[in-house]
Amino acid sequence: MIYRNHLENGKDLVAMIHLDAMPGTPLGKRSPAEIVKKAVTEARLYKDHGIRTVMIENMHDVPYVKSAGPEVVATMALAGRAIKDLGLYCGIQILAGCNREALGAAHAAGLDFVRVEGYVFGHLADEGLFESCAGELLRYRTAIGADEILVFTDIKKKHSSHAITSDVDIVETARAARFFLSDGVVVTGVSTGTTADIAELRALKSVPIRKIVGSGLTAKNIRDYLDLADVFIVGSSLKIDGSWKNPPDPERVRGMVDVFFQDSAPS
Repeated sequence: MIYRNHLENGKDLVAMIHLDAMPGTPLGKRSPAEIVKKAVTEARLYKDHGIRTVMIENMHDVPYVKSAGPEVVATMALAGRAIKDLGLYCGIQILAGCNREALGAAHAAGLDFVRVEGYVFGHLADEGLFESCAGELLRYRTAIGADEILVFTDIKKKHSSHAITSDVDIVETARAARFFLSDGVVVTGVSTGTTADIAELRALKSVPIRKIVGSGLTAKNIRDYLDLADVFIVGSSLKIDGSWKNPPDPERVRGMVDVFFQDSAPS
């Protein structure tokens, strides 16, 4: 199962698994084994509804830090490996901006992609200042023999100020990411659950790189984006009451799957 080949066969729907708070974090209450067990339960629900790709993230680890501890990396690698054993594709993001740690965990667990922030151009997020990491990260990927792991890169990232790059629009940012060998750019709204700007995605058609919509997708609006992107990451709208903090809602998952696979199927 090579994810790069999977993407060549058409568009992909990625369901988010927001892992329970990690050991050592303020909201952490569960053991690694319990965290993994719950993640597998959610992954199995998505698989049973026809979703083939999921992504794990430590979003409950508020407030975020820019250097994840080994207990976080190890627990997330265990969860990812258990999900891969279900026969699913699986990606990982470790907040906040822990891109090297995410790549190491992905390599250890045999995962398929990482979602990276701060890849090109610095930005100021609510966790502080992030500098670009493309050169260091891809050298690390090569050094550990992980070139099959795709690197999806947020541009004009949510929960961030882009005043210091206000003279660089999203198209130029995407071109820079492509030049720096990104495997795909992630476009989001300004915060979790808010919609990506359709005008921005249309403008990005001029950049020959894989496009990923990374926030705000619902069963009601996903049709508006299907012709503008290749990968669609869905989180909040699949959860009970539409909140990322809650477990998946089978009815919401079914609704999204019905729309996506009907409308994205090759004609």
